[in-house]
Amino acid sequence: MTQNSVAIVTLGCTRNEVDSEELAGRLDAGGFRLVEDPAEAETVLVNTCGFVEQAKKDSVDSLLAAADLKDSGETKAVVAVGCMAERYGKDLAAELPEADAVLGFDDYSSIGDRLRSILAGNPHVPHVPQDRRKLLPVTPVDRQAAAGAVPGHGAQLAETAAPDLPGEVAPASGPRAVRRRLDGGPMAPLKLASGCDRACTFCAIPMFRGSFLSRRPTDLLDEARWLADQGAKELFLVSENSTSYGKDLGDLRLLETLLPELAAIDGVQRVRVSYLQPAEMRPSLVEAMTSTPGVLPYFDLSFQHASATVLRRMRRFGSTEPFLELIESIRTRVPEAGIRTNVIVGFPGETEEDVAELEDFLTRAQLDVVGVFGYSDEDGTEAVKFDGKVDPDEIADRVERVTALVDDLVAQRAEDRVGETVEVLVESVDGDAVEGRAVHQGPEVDGTTTLIGAEASIGETVRAVVVASDGADLTAEPLA
Repeated sequence: MTQNSVAIVTLGCTRNEVDSEELAGRLDAGGFRLVEDPAEAETVLVNTCGFVEQAKKDSVDSLLAAADLKDSGETKAVVAVGCMAERYGKDLAAELPEADAVLGFDDYSSIGDRLRSILAGNPHVPHVPQDRRKLLPVTPVDRQAAAGAVPGHGAQLAETAAPDLPGEVAPASGPRAVRRRLDGGPMAPLKLASGCDRACTFCAIPMFRGSFLSRRPTDLLDEARWLADQGAKELFLVSENSTSYGKDLGDLRLLETLLPELAAIDGVQRVRVSYLQPAEMRPSLVEAMTSTPGVLPYFDLSFQHASATVLRRMRRFGSTEPFLELIESIRTRVPEAGIRTNVIVGFPGETEEDVAELEDFLTRAQLDVVGVFGYSDEDGTEAVKFDGKVDPDEIADRVERVTALVDDLVAQRAEDRVGETVEVLVESVDGDAVEGRAVHQGPEVDGTTTLIGAEASIGETVRAVVVASDGADLTAEPLA
């Protein structure tokens, strides 16, 4: 079988990275040759993001850039997959003729056949988007049968040859999941679940990702062992809502059981959980995340706002005082625990008093990292029809104002860590420049720690003392 070359360009969140690696695994098993540079690929597969307006723009720009390669490089076909492709389907195909095909999630299981057909010049009919919340099976048997069509679900273990990508550290042979690592770094995302059952009025994710569907613990443990065999030292547990893991399997506290099993896997040094809903946090989960050896006291809490009025319009729960009590319960157990969040300003109906309450909450919370986003209408969401829309210029002013406050607060929180002893997972070494992440720093968005005078290898954990800070970034000296 002739090996067609394919490059995968991934946009959006870490969950998309896992989907790309599953696609890569299927293509690898189907006889495709993966390359890193899109200019050297016959097919460029763009895994799009459809969450917010800027992400959609970035996805379109990436598709257009890939299409330009058809005039100058090896590229013969550009294919869109991922959330934006699933969400808009035939409409995206009509508006973006530069893409040779737009594939939905249901195409993932036969991705190799789809790409070969596209390369052969066969016309592809893009799928018609549908509300995937309506597709959740109602019986355990049907649930398992349908799981294979959901990204990150239904992957079976198989004997395959080792990947042959630069930096890949997989064993020469052995059991592996239908997934191929595209980044040989010491951190590997592991998807707990897909979809979301929450009905936040600003969010369209459940429409194109579907209802919440947990992966079976046995599948997660098998994949975690495979990742550890490839050299992963930190497992980054991702989903749309990790606090809901297990509820559709009959055990809402299944995560508390799973965490110590993942941490006990040979080769795994750290387990980090992301995407936690404050309203679903429970004392047993806080306890598990702050007391289980190998599980990091890192809390990615999706507060979104602090005003009860705004949160109710978002169809979310909580307010300033309960949120502060949750933070206090964490820091009582582990004072140096990492806590981050994202907030939305300018939501319909938000007043100056609401913004002031949010600022008060952030000042009192002293979080490690805060992402600040301005509200924008998302197709198909309830909030599109809400009254009380805030003027876009006012939203921009509020974003700037809250961001300025957050920058100061985050810098102060990092400065307070000077003198603290940290465990740094080394992720890059360039001459004398050694950089990694401390326990409170999640991948990509929470800053990094630079080690001074360290002799360390990628994947090594270095114990060091913090000597300086710059924004969320730290500088530390290794301890003897």
